[in-house]
Order: sequence, then structure tokens, then C-alpha cells
Amino acid sequence: MDPRKPVEKKTPSTSDPRAQSQDVQSRSSSADIQAFLDRASELSVPPEARGRLVFGLDATMSRQPTWDQACQIQAEMFKEAGKISGLEIKLVYFRGFDECRASRWFSGSGDLATAMSRIDCRGGRTQIRKVLSAALTAAREDKIAGLVYVGDCMEENVDDLCARAGELSLLGVPVFLFQEGRDPVAEQAFREIARLTRGAYCSFDAGSARQLSELLKAVAVYAAGGHGALKELEATGGRGARLLLEQMK
Repeated sequence: MDPRKPVEKKTPSTSDPRAQSQDVQSRSSSADIQAFLDRASELSVPPEARGRLVFGLDATMSRQPTWDQACQIQAEMFKEAGKISGLEIKLVYFRGFDECRASRWFSGSGDLATAMSRIDCRGGRTQIRKVLSAALTAAREDKIAGLVYVGDCMEENVDDLCARAGELSLLGVPVFLFQEGRDPVAEQAFREIARLTRGAYCSFDAGSARQLSELLKAVAVYAAGGHGALKELEATGGRGARLLLEQMK
């Protein structure tokens, strides 16, 4: 090779299927996040429902590789939401063989973080129906601002899940679903639950985890204190709050 000849830099080929796949995933995640914000901007939280949020978690073995990161994101959400006086969060999680547990109402982010730290992933099938049922029970006992659910797959009868989602809709409870990864069966079910409850759906992966954290914090703060609390969060530099407020103008 002639050393005097400049070396041409190679750029990724647009025909490279891996590059195309990464680009599609990036644009798809951004679109989901924007759609989530658009949907959340249309929701209003009745004053009597503010301050109570059910948080559902899939703790089956498929989530083990990213469980620590997910716990960190959720802990940040609880910490931020804990700054709003009066917020209560009920944790509902499932794992293993037919194990689904619902906590008491936590009013302190420290107690909730401690409870989260005791959960580890165990092999088993999804039990989303039980999470929806727990939210129904909570909503019937006292009004709640919404249900947040984080999971990666769905292994149940989707019509059964939608029936419970319809009941939540009648009680005015929106469901905010966050899907880790891109399982198409789960995505279809989660989107339908969000539609039925007038809630919102968003997918996330390692690349969008930080933005997910900001969105979760904003949703929790909105559930606790409404529009005014979001403005206060924005003033402290909360990016999720800023994005949410921009859509709510």
C-alpha cells in the first residue's frame, strides 16, 4: 500500500442489517416515549385520587439481567415522589410459582426502598391479572391516581387481562405500562390495556433507561400533587417534568 495515499475512513453501510435494526429500535423507543407523554398530557387526576399510586412489578427470572438497573431507576422514582407530602405507594410484585404479593401502603420512600431491596427474581410465568386485580381492590377501597406496571413479557389470556382493564377504566384508573425489551405479544397486550384504561404505554431498553427514570418520577409526582407539583419538579431541573408540562400546555 502506498504510504502517501490517504486512508479512506469507512462509514457504516446503510445496508448493514445490524445498523438498520439499531436505528429502527432507537426511533421506535423515541416514538413510544413521545406517545406516552402525549397520552399522559390528556389525563387529569381528580383531587380525591391524588396521593395513592399502585406500582406493579414483574420479578420473574427473565428480568434478572437488568434487575439491578431497574431497581435503581425505581428507587429514584420513589425518592423524588417521596418529596411530595401525602404520597402513598402500594407495591405489587409476582415471581416464582403462583407467588404474588401486595405490600401495605408506604408513605416513606425509605421504607419502600427497603422493601424493594428484599425482592429477587425467581423463575415463573407472568401474573399480570393479579396485579390488575390488586389495583381494582385498592381502587374500590379508596380512589387511586393510577397503576404503574413494569414488565417484559405476557404469558396469560389477553382477553382476561382486558376484562380487568375495563373494570379499572370504569373506576377512572389509568394504567401506565413500561415494557422492557420488544416482545411483540407483550407489546400488543400492554398497548391494549393502556388504550382501554386511557393510560399510556412506553417501551425501554438500556439506551432509554435514563429517560424512563425521568418519566417515572414525573408520573409519580403528578399523581401526588398534580400540575403544581410538576412545575416545582421542573424548577429543580426535572427533565421528565419539563417534557410532560410541554405537552400539557
